[in-house]
Amino acid sequence: MAIERTLILIKPDGVQRGLVGDIVSRFERTGMKIVGLKLMQMTNELAAQHYKDHVSKGFYAGLVKFMTSAPLVALCVEGPKAIENCRKLMGKTFCTDAQAGTIRGDLGVSRGLNLVHGSDGPEAAARELGLFFKPGELLEYSRAIDAWSWNDEDKV
Repeated sequence: MAIERTLILIKPDGVQRGLVGDIVSRFERTGMKIVGLKLMQMTNELAAQHYKDHVSKGFYAGLVKFMTSAPLVALCVEGPKAIENCRKLMGKTFCTDAQAGTIRGDLGVSRGLNLVHGSDGPEAAARELGLFFKPGELLEYSRAIDAWSWNDEDKV
């Protein structure tokens, strides 16, 4: 089973609403391992790099203003199919469309403020992790639970 790493951002609305612990806990309860975590303030320069593909879109200026308005939490999450599994856990982009049981479906209160960001593929994850974490900031470690939650079904 391929172990992946992905970037998760708990956006300013999640931090301001005091949801950091609940959101991090949801990723951990699915067996994902946190290998990097930091509270930070996104700068305009970082926002421009992170959202470079959206610069020509009408929502870009508002997105940058929102993402730089207050602290956020950057996480590197590791596990089997981490990108796919984390995106499922987050729910659909707009909280009003997200299913119950997902972060956005359970905790979202607004269509536009959607609490979390997750990389959408392996290339994006590698690029985004490089923007938010410096070399040496992501840890390698083992957990006893990994043998129980990351077990390859063929070996059971």
